[in-house]
Amino acid sequence: MTTRAEWQKLAEDRILDAQAHLAPGVGRWSAAYYLVGYAVECGLKSCVLARVAAQPGVIYEERKFAQDLWTHDIEKLVGLAGLETDRDTDAAANPALSDNWRTVKKWNEQARYLQKTQAEAEILFEAVAHPINGVMRWIRIHW
Repeated sequence: MTTRAEWQKLAEDRILDAQAHLAPGVGRWSAAYYLVGYAVECGLKSCVLARVAAQPGVIYEERKFAQDLWTHDIEKLVGLAGLETDRDTDAAANPALSDNWRTVKKWNEQARYLQKTQAEAEILFEAVAHPINGVMRWIRIHW
């Protein structure tokens, strides 16, 4: 079983991996796009485990909770973490964060099979890794 700390480390490592793929002269746009989205997935899985630690009964109250943990769907993970209201409230108060969430929600695990452009990779990376309004900064507050 992967622990919260392990999910957090995976998230941080995937951001660094994506950044390396975006470096001048490397230009691995598709890999960067996939990895930075995967970082969000890992971060949200840590948030889900934080919810389980705080509310252990949730795994029994929601019948398909454990099965749904296998998802790669960003929106479903936000829901499993119990963070929809927090996310929506924070996004409503911060238009840049709202835009970044809108960008991140477009990612899915099928990205590993798709070709992405430099612009697509850089836009997603910025939405995730921006130091003030990035989705990963928001996730770190909740993990």
